[in-house]
Amino acid sequence: MNKFIYIPLLALCLIAGWASFVPAQDYILGEGDVLTVSVYDQPDLKSVVRISGDGVITLPLIGQVRAAGKNVDELSNTIETLLADGFLVNPQVTIFIEEFRNLKATILGGVRAPGLYELKGQTSLLELISKAGGLMEDAGSEAIIQRDKESQDGKEVITIKLNELMEQGQLSKNPTILNGDHIYIPKKKMFYVTGEVKSPDAYAYVEDITVIQALTKAGGFTEKAAPGRINIIRTVDGKEQLLKKVNMNERVYPDDVIVVPESYF
Repeated sequence: MNKFIYIPLLALCLIAGWASFVPAQDYILGEGDVLTVSVYDQPDLKSVVRISGDGVITLPLIGQVRAAGKNVDELSNTIETLLADGFLVNPQVTIFIEEFRNLKATILGGVRAPGLYELKGQTSLLELISKAGGLMEDAGSEAIIQRDKESQDGKEVITIKLNELMEQGQLSKNPTILNGDHIYIPKKKMFYVTGEVKSPDAYAYVEDITVIQALTKAGGFTEKAAPGRINIIRTVDGKEQLLKKVNMNERVYPDDVIVVPESYF
């Protein structure tokens, strides 16, 4: 069973603190965000502005600038280009997000409190899982993020391997959650071992696991087992299939039932 499932909520909250490493540059600006725009060595040009319903901000010298739909770096570059066009030589613009607008995302599946959540500022996947009470014991090893795209391609689907994020600490796998995201954490995949093994039970599925590895998880054979006559009951397209006398190196699939029969002698 995957170790990450047992991470207590407190630990998950601490891990969620990694979100501070998620760069603000990844955040897409939108209506209601409040920004502080500063120009190096030009204190008179410092402005605190809110992005309007039209998606623009108004700045000294250059007037209205479209901000919605851009990240901080893109907006900084735009303002620098406009200021360099007849106003300043080599302007250097920095932008700090003072207030984030209220965004919302939905998280469903293997969390203790699924539902619709407000995103107070920049929120990472781990932070949202923490807001939703942490993972259930039967949570799977993936989080599937469905995100609207502005293009005609429709929706973008992002799959995050939770074990890589929680166990291995790969911060690059902790994406910023955007407004309107739908996150689904499916239940863990299982396989089953029954018959003449020491610990017949349901076990968490692991990619590319083989019959011999599955039997090892089940404690190995009993003295009555017939190792040469192992069968697998597998469901394909809604129909059960019986695979007889499978090889020990046969790959196991989710929902497989491995049956170890009793020896004739």
